[in-house]
Amino acid sequence: MSKGNQTSPPPARSAAEDIRAVGRIDVVPSILDVVCRVTGLRFAAVARVTEADWTACAVRDGLGLGLGPGGELRIETTFCQKIRASGDPVIIEHAAEDPVFCDHPSPKMYGFESYISVPIQRPDGTFFGTLCALDTSPARLRTPQTEAMFKLFAQLIGFHLDAQDRLERSEAALLDERRTAELREQFIAVLGHDLRNPLAAVAAGARLLSRQPLDERSSSLIAAIQKSCARMAGLVGNLLDFARGRLGGGVPVERAADGRRLAECLDHVVEELRAVWPERTIRMEAALDHPVLCDCERVGQLLSNLLANALTHGAPDGPIDVRARSGEGGSFELSVANPGGPIPSDTMERLFKPFSRRADGRPHSGLGLGLYIASEIARAHGGAISVSSDERETRFTFRMPAALTL
Repeated sequence: MSKGNQTSPPPARSAAEDIRAVGRIDVVPSILDVVCRVTGLRFAAVARVTEADWTACAVRDGLGLGLGPGGELRIETTFCQKIRASGDPVIIEHAAEDPVFCDHPSPKMYGFESYISVPIQRPDGTFFGTLCALDTSPARLRTPQTEAMFKLFAQLIGFHLDAQDRLERSEAALLDERRTAELREQFIAVLGHDLRNPLAAVAAGARLLSRQPLDERSSSLIAAIQKSCARMAGLVGNLLDFARGRLGGGVPVERAADGRRLAECLDHVVEELRAVWPERTIRMEAALDHPVLCDCERVGQLLSNLLANALTHGAPDGPIDVRARSGEGGSFELSVANPGGPIPSDTMERLFKPFSRRADGRPHSGLGLGLYIASEIARAHGGAISVSSDERETRFTFRMPAALTL
């Protein structure tokens, strides 16, 4: 995060509040699982560290130490005062033979031989705690891959904690009704911008880990992280487009008549989502025999949002059908259909509104911006998106009229 975007540090939290904050980060259990499987260490934790306390916020305990969330250790019996003061990681491969730590009381007190701990800091440099792992047996930990993995995961956790702080402060500010719209949109623009760098770092770390020899379980966890990165990338794009649309007068488009480029963009979107959702069937049928005056990248984004909606909310065991057709004069029709029950009428009324949520009590993901951004892209092309939904299928259709000039 650039200095220009820094805000005042968050107010001091209690240990219980920090435990809840870490518990709201869905990816933390996967991080701890990957850490243990890649390193071979059997205990891993995210810890809150202050001048006086060490408190576990999330734990994967394969050693049976009996330490869970909320568990505390005396700070002077850990290495965390050193980490907190220096900001540097501590790595021990074999405590009994380590020239620096062989006489340190901590390995003897807790019975470990291998240990690694890296600092967790928010983007503004505020220290939160550590991501650590240990085992009673020696382990090879001083490798570039292991250190990079820990640092990337610590950065991801620090980013999520900072994002939660931002959201909480923004929600408090938004209680003032007169400032709600403006503050929300400015916040989204800043958040969307600041998400890019840490997201790119996490995606790069996942790619690095995927090249390592892993067992089937670890590979599936890395694939889950990559899927989350892809979904987050879509959310970032929607955030930025929402902010541009509200603050800049609409989603910008650059239209050109290039049928081949449009076909490539649509195919790329379908192949990308097939890779992210390998368990789902996406069928593509395209008949683009006439040039279409459009912004190919934006139409691809529209398709991506409609497909993501179908993958998320459609029946998990049925195929998704994508159809694209161009007509004389540059008219264009694109539809996405998925099997599943009908959309409730009260939900149907606000499908294309920003921040819309399910009204049927089912879990939801995302920000409720995907269909809104898709409808804005359609509007920018002079078209619109319609939806039909019954017991057999739900179909979203984007229709763009023939252009005046091609």
